Amino acid sequence: MNGADALITTLADNGVTACFANPGTSEMQFVAALDREPRMRSILCLFEGVATGAADGYGRMAGKPACTLLHLGPGYANGAANLHNARRAYTPVVNVIGDHATDHRQYDAPLNSDIAALAAPNSIWVRSADSADTVGPLTAEAVAASFGAPGGNACLILPADSAWNETNTAGPVIEIPQPAAPDASAVAAVAAAIKAAEKPVILLGSSACGEAGIAAAGRLAAVGVRVLTDTFTARQSRGEGRFRPDKMMYFGEQALKDLTGTDLMVLAGTSQPVAFFAYPDRPSVLVPEGCDLQTLCGREVDAPAALNALADALGAPAGGAVEAYVEPAAPGPKFDAWAMGASIARHMPTGGIISDDAVTAGLPIFTQTRNARAHDWLSLTGGAIGQGIPVALGAAVACPERKVLSLNGDGAGMYTVQGLWTIAREKLDVTVVIFANGAYRILGIEMGRTGGGEPGPKASRLLDLGDPQIDWVALATGMGMPAERVETAEAFDAAMARAMTTPGPHFIEAAMR
Repeated sequence: MNGADALITTLADNGVTACFANPGTSEMQFVAALDREPRMRSILCLFEGVATGAADGYGRMAGKPACTLLHLGPGYANGAANLHNARRAYTPVVNVIGDHATDHRQYDAPLNSDIAALAAPNSIWVRSADSADTVGPLTAEAVAASFGAPGGNACLILPADSAWNETNTAGPVIEIPQPAAPDASAVAAVAAAIKAAEKPVILLGSSACGEAGIAAAGRLAAVGVRVLTDTFTARQSRGEGRFRPDKMMYFGEQALKDLTGTDLMVLAGTSQPVAFFAYPDRPSVLVPEGCDLQTLCGREVDAPAALNALADALGAPAGGAVEAYVEPAAPGPKFDAWAMGASIARHMPTGGIISDDAVTAGLPIFTQTRNARAHDWLSLTGGAIGQGIPVALGAAVACPERKVLSLNGDGAGMYTVQGLWTIAREKLDVTVVIFANGAYRILGIEMGRTGGGEPGPKASRLLDLGDPQIDWVALATGMGMPAERVETAEAFDAAMARAMTTPGPHFIEAAMR
């Protein structure tokens, strides 16, 4: 056994059995060791941002980490944006980052860099295994660290000689860390505050938005507590048979208007809400003036248990309000995100998974699918566009029996378009939709909101994606995905019906120009 064997065996012994990889020379021992560990599934990604985003999607759906294999500091840097999103989702991820052999570092070869410094901002654990005997134990530490709670990125730096040198030391099987139990005094204090409030609101973070948390929140709604979720959550259980909370609005002034009169805001698995960006003469903190702010539980606590304890303290019924499935009407003549959201709600089967990177099309589709069949919605938690295709890829690997739908703006889709090749190669049941409006439309909105005014000729060139026009069907078919372009609401509805009833990869370009 060498260090690479010790690493992969320790990962597999601890349930880490999916590896999204973009390897280089320093990782060849790891690649060779994959052939000696049948429990590990290795998946090639043509760009590191696809690998890291896929690990995020896998972790959100599997509830356990996948690993990535990245080539030195530049490889990590290429994947950092989607690790930023994973950090904001509190997703467990183990990143294995190859490094030069320990005695080669001193020569400052062209690919040499301070990997630990690059990884630190996005990570909750970073260590370098500088000998083969430390690889196995540090691997087990990395897996444990990734679970948190809350979870996050753990980065194990693997020097080439630590991988090729012999060792007799594998890592132990860890005890998976569990969230803390709710604090009884916090539950009692929040219950008293809610009873005294006239217009209380409870704000749910990602850890409170799974099926159990949403059900508990429905109990609170039944006794008059308004329930909101964070604007972007890692995974939200939605649709038929589930309670539907409202969502904190994206634009700050709209959020504060929506919260008018709120005199108590309770945080459950989240932190004080703030605007996504600063704007001239607009507030950053999205808590109304005079509103009391209290915390039921932090992200390290079992949020569903805390919500149920609060519901019990308020005498809430055992079951809250739930949504029934309501089939939307057939699409009308207007071809926009509202019509496409209705088609998605019409055709998406029970158990679907939606990976949302749709940007300006996202809110209409989110709204239209509120009464769809039961599904999970995976949001852009860190705001770094380019996760829609990779997160869908990882979710499909984690849940091969479920339909996965990837919703992408055309600008966002170009960030990680290489993921289409991996979806096709692995024959994953993923339907990718690109909303092709030929522009960074959100930036046009934001330019006015930040006081930039109407874009002139030079500014417009930085917001326009239509010159030259991107041929999405050619891109997708060139990467092995069956693809079609639709230009009407009726055609989109028919394409969605085909995709949702036929297994395997599908690509739909919704030409909205």
